[in-house]
Amino acid sequence: MNFDAHCDIWTDVTHHYLRGESDIFRKYHYERLKKGDIEGGIFVIWNDPPFDKDPLKRTRQMMEAIAQEEPLCADILTIARSYRDIQTAKKEGRMYTLIGLEGLKSIGEDLALIEEFYQFGARHAGLTWNEANPLATGIKGDPKRGLTDVGRQAVKKIQDLGILLDVSHLNDASFWDLLGVANGPVVASHSNCRALCDQKRNLTDAQLKELAKTGGVVGLNSFNEFVHDIESQQTLENLVKHLDHMVEVMGIDHVGFGFDFAEFLCGDTLSSFSSQSTPYTIGLEDASQVPGVIEEMRRIGFHPDEIEKIAYKNWHRVIEEVIG
Repeated sequence: MNFDAHCDIWTDVTHHYLRGESDIFRKYHYERLKKGDIEGGIFVIWNDPPFDKDPLKRTRQMMEAIAQEEPLCADILTIARSYRDIQTAKKEGRMYTLIGLEGLKSIGEDLALIEEFYQFGARHAGLTWNEANPLATGIKGDPKRGLTDVGRQAVKKIQDLGILLDVSHLNDASFWDLLGVANGPVVASHSNCRALCDQKRNLTDAQLKELAKTGGVVGLNSFNEFVHDIESQQTLENLVKHLDHMVEVMGIDHVGFGFDFAEFLCGDTLSSFSSQSTPYTIGLEDASQVPGVIEEMRRIGFHPDEIEKIAYKNWHRVIEEVIG
């Protein structure tokens, strides 16, 4: 079974919710995840363009959609607020998800909103998406601008509440500022290796090593532009080379999956971050094809116990430690 630490399913759920639909996860996502042996993951609240002009309004819309979905799909999906919830869901044969916050643009400087989101169920958070905001700077912001004083306070609040702290999307200055003030495990839920594909969203070997020192995990990202600079080389085989490199740099206990599948996103949203006609790695078009990743890992020599760690155990360890 596999744990996917980054998925935008709540974005799609919200699109359908605003059209008056319900029981959306079951209709549009469940069977695909089941076919891919995805037992659980992190579904994020994201202020998706072009709906990011009023980020707090969009966040609340997504929370409304999640609140509608939770009881309707409770027989097949548990929204986990503790590690015990995950264990119970697994035992009873249900998928499970943690609610994530992909960026905190929505809060401005109001740190009290982090606690409100926690009470709603959020157990994961990053400070930014690609933008600069009052807390920190994403990869499209000023490369010299890092965390703000409010951002440092946000890091402490996130960790004090027991929320997974995520560095994905931060620029290098913000990454190092965050590592300078954080305590305990820090994760990159969906990032690859800059040594293999020179994209700002990918992590350097030095960054990978520092995340491992915190006890954190990095999730392998299937978004094609983070796999290889040449489109024809954005293949499953080359994606798994990123995973292999992470293991070499960080050790087997600090690598997992964070696939960031986006094939179901609408055109305007997708085009805000994708410059190619499709967002997926060749051979890994959606979550149903995740078993192919496991097969490729076996082919290049990963042992069954190593595959289990990467597939779900490493994420479970960090979740249990941070969230409790």
